[in-house]
Amino acid sequence: AFASAFARPLDRSLPSTVMLARVRAVPTLRGVCTRAKHTLPDLPFEANALEPAISAEIMTIHHSKHHNTYVTNLNAALEKYADAEAKGDMAAMIALQGAIKFNGGGHVNHSIFWTNLAPTTCGGGDMSTAPSVQKAIEKQWGSVDTFKTTFNATTAAVQGSGWGWLGYCKASDSLKIATCANQDPLSTTGLVPLLGVDVWEHAYYLQYKNVRPDYLKAIWGVVNWRNVEERFAKAK
Repeated sequence: AFASAFARPLDRSLPSTVMLARVRAVPTLRGVCTRAKHTLPDLPFEANALEPAISAEIMTIHHSKHHNTYVTNLNAALEKYADAEAKGDMAAMIALQGAIKFNGGGHVNHSIFWTNLAPTTCGGGDMSTAPSVQKAIEKQWGSVDTFKTTFNATTAAVQGSGWGWLGYCKASDSLKIATCANQDPLSTTGLVPLLGVDVWEHAYYLQYKNVRPDYLKAIWGVVNWRNVEERFAKAK
């Protein structure tokens, strides 16, 4: 339930103390904590399956170390929040929101990222599996190549760490390219996440060094467009 709350736009009418969750989906952060701890999802492919675009070493470290750390720290922060809420300690509850946003966002973002990728043997890079998304992209940017060029330029320009996103805007019924700093979830901007690309250095540095644009060019060869299409259909 916590992850699904990030996958939809934020209802800005909610009080700030629960800014990361919809009331109906997640009544309180305490309720999330008492139901179940968050766990690291399995990769939907072998660690070496995305080579040469993404090396097995990067994938292993990225998933088992970085993503796992977000999950661990999220659970710890939610436990502390539940304790503070039970005690009516508003100061502690407010102080924990940064940790919940950062680690919760890291967990949700990476959970989307793994499903957004696929080996070429399983359709990675094949946009024919996403006819509706392709049509929407061509309507918005004129061509898929122009979209990719724009997405890469926008995402490469992220200062420090962050993410590049293709999102769906329900208000305008259109696709948007957006970036988010650190682990901020795209859903907090009002867009529904369809495709996310991690541009934290841990996602590419061991292989691409400081040449982020090369990483962005390569990743299109392993994008799971079928998953993007499914997300688009659900968002609409």
